[in-house]
Amino acid sequence: MLVLGIETSCDESAAAVVEDGRRVRSSVIFSQVPLHQPYGGVVPEIASRSHVEKIGGVIGEAVREAFEPGAGCGPVLPEWWRQIDAVAVTYGPGLASSLIVGLSAAKGLALRLGKPLIGINHIEAHLHSVFLDPSAPDPSEVGPLLGLVVSGGHTCWIDSDRPGSYRIIGQTLDDAAGEAFDKAAKLLGLGYPGGPAIDRVARQAARRDAVAFPKGSPRPGNPALGDMRAELCVSFSGLKTALMYRLREHPPRDEAEVAQIAAAYQEAIVEALAERSARALRGSRCRALAVGGGVSLNRRLRERLHEVAADAGVTLLMAEPRFCGDNAAMIAGLAGMGVGVAGEEAMRLDVAPSLEAGE
Repeated sequence: MLVLGIETSCDESAAAVVEDGRRVRSSVIFSQVPLHQPYGGVVPEIASRSHVEKIGGVIGEAVREAFEPGAGCGPVLPEWWRQIDAVAVTYGPGLASSLIVGLSAAKGLALRLGKPLIGINHIEAHLHSVFLDPSAPDPSEVGPLLGLVVSGGHTCWIDSDRPGSYRIIGQTLDDAAGEAFDKAAKLLGLGYPGGPAIDRVARQAARRDAVAFPKGSPRPGNPALGDMRAELCVSFSGLKTALMYRLREHPPRDEAEVAQIAAAYQEAIVEALAERSARALRGSRCRALAVGGGVSLNRRLRERLHEVAADAGVTLLMAEPRFCGDNAAMIAGLAGMGVGVAGEEAMRLDVAPSLEAGE
């Protein structure tokens, strides 16, 4: 099955063609980072306008690359379109004004080509990103697994028996990990995007414990917990506030002190994620820990999760670096596994900015 995937949930205009859910024939991404850098974060209006301008060209390039690698610019031949079996698209969660661009493009394309449309949950697709490699285990055989999706907009732990079966067992109650990194980088004057900046500067620090930061534990009884266990949830708002007060009361004197603060702040986030992953695995049926999302590129986090998986005796599955951030290959791939909203219901889909895994 050959699926064309489209992704516009935030600030990446992406399209990809994936065969049988795992073999990536092409993956094209137009990053808007330079457009948003002057503002220190994503501006929804700018993001949606850029998607409108770029998504058509990105889709064409993805199809062209899938059938004639290295062809560069040129027409997309009719026979290539005919070989596409389905069109998959992110319909949530994300920025409504960004999601609508991709969903509209996908609906129009599916109608024009006479192909099925498949609506995909962005969070669930991040988990599938670890399987976008034929050498990785078969996703239908590796479960049950614990999934950790950690990105700029999402931080959650997911119990999954198989592709299409997802249940959130823990998550952030406020800021996502990536958002916490972005806000810290802004306070430290390190620029945007904050995650890579913090990661880079923290590696220059002589120690990771120069500053004591809270580890993101929510208070028991918090109504936001719902049916989730408090020990599997995080709250990064207090961490961000602690950094703000630390900088106000003790401004760093030099770059070395900035590095020490960045390293300690990063360690607090990494330990919060690692500790909850270990707790979720303890006594569970899970045979693997699957980690997706842009923050999974963080070197210190990858190091700690390797330790967590080894201690728990489970397999650690992490996406290739090019598939950690938002991309359309994970959208097309998950659709190719038979997951998603299909049929007439797909054509009636509206964007779902607050969609959660398993919904």
